[in-house]
Amino acid sequence: MASALTDKLSRLVKVIRGQARITESNVADMLREVRMALLEADVALPVVRDLISRVKEKALGQDVLGSLTPGQALVSIVNKELALTMGDGVADINLAAQPPAVILMAGLQGAGKTTTTAKLAKHLIEKRGKKVLTVSGDVYRPAAIEQLRTVTAQAGAEWFASTPEQKPVDIALAALDYAKKHFFDVLLVDTAGRLAIDQALMREIKDLHAAIHPVETLFVVDAMQGQDAINTAKAFSETLPLTGIILTKLDGDSRGGAALSVRQVTGAPIKFAGTSEKLDGLEVFDAERHAGRVLGMGDILALVEQVTAGVDMAAAQKLAAKVKSGASFDLNDFLGQIQQMKQMGGISSLMDKLPAAMAAKAGQVDMGRVEKDVKRKEGIIQSMTPLERRKPELIKATRKRRIAAGAGVQVQEVNRMLKEFEQMQDMMKKMKGGGMMKMMKRLGGMKGMGGGMPKMPF
Repeated sequence: MASALTDKLSRLVKVIRGQARITESNVADMLREVRMALLEADVALPVVRDLISRVKEKALGQDVLGSLTPGQALVSIVNKELALTMGDGVADINLAAQPPAVILMAGLQGAGKTTTTAKLAKHLIEKRGKKVLTVSGDVYRPAAIEQLRTVTAQAGAEWFASTPEQKPVDIALAALDYAKKHFFDVLLVDTAGRLAIDQALMREIKDLHAAIHPVETLFVVDAMQGQDAINTAKAFSETLPLTGIILTKLDGDSRGGAALSVRQVTGAPIKFAGTSEKLDGLEVFDAERHAGRVLGMGDILALVEQVTAGVDMAAAQKLAAKVKSGASFDLNDFLGQIQQMKQMGGISSLMDKLPAAMAAKAGQVDMGRVEKDVKRKEGIIQSMTPLERRKPELIKATRKRRIAAGAGVQVQEVNRMLKEFEQMQDMMKKMKGGGMMKMMKRLGGMKGMGGGMPKMPF
């Protein structure tokens, strides 16, 4: 996520924190570095100028110059002003309307609008308890309607049928009528995109907006497009009364300028951020927490939320009770632990939320290799019979060869996996006296505490 910008700013933060004395000279040096880092990350020039001006004014104030830890105070100012540039805390989605609340999705082709529509549907169903209907007004792109149908089903929402022969306004009005009659809480309208801004696109989406009176008009923008994303956002904001922004592909190795510019350029708050290609990879955008990530401070709260959301507490407590009773930890349990890690989004998605210093240390490990290794272990266990999983001691040479062939690996890899399993089995035996239950209670309590980060599995 905005890796080049994060690398530069986190190194700068480290230097600033070490300053025992802040002067006009070293503030000027620091601001020059920040300015260069932001411009290289494709942040719009007016946004950079405004940010630098605000930081400079506060950095030379008495709060910093008179502070016992001026370096820390200066980092705090940069963090606060960076957050202010991207928004003011969290901007919630507005559903305060006579049902169905209509949400219009706008943006260029390739920004991930259709997938984001399904992600938002899933978010509204799971986090807000809403009954959601989606409809596609994209009558130009081949298979756009069918794509929305597929991802809507995966999200657990309902899809309203449309055809390329219909007019977008007619499609949206028919869907709105259906949503009213069937008591839907929210109607998400996916619209046509283009490869570039054109008058036909703008006229069409303006007419659509006038016909359905959406309570939210969300602009979906690709964070990896840099300056182009900012120009596009500006053009759409001049045509439509945008109420919010959704940044997609924020997990990409992008320069990240869009995230820092788009709010100030459009005047609309960033409401959501796409953090992975999966349908649950949509986060409510928190400007303060995102600023911390950009500065290399990480986002431990988001990490805890991701881990606790991925942990099946019922399964964890069942395993704890099993171990406490003295029953043997078997390969089914080991497979369950591997699958828990996958549900958390995998190791690489967790790394993004660690502070830069911790992530750098973790970065010495080849995360791609670790992810592949996890999948390989899963494949090996799934190549075993139910009896072998329950009684691993039965797995001797002949069985190992069969399992290796089934999983497409060498026998040595089966041996390695079994050795790791035995090590975990030994650890579970040591937790027999109730230590496992205490650990699970701590993990369950993290939601309330906002802390207690679990040890990473590498």
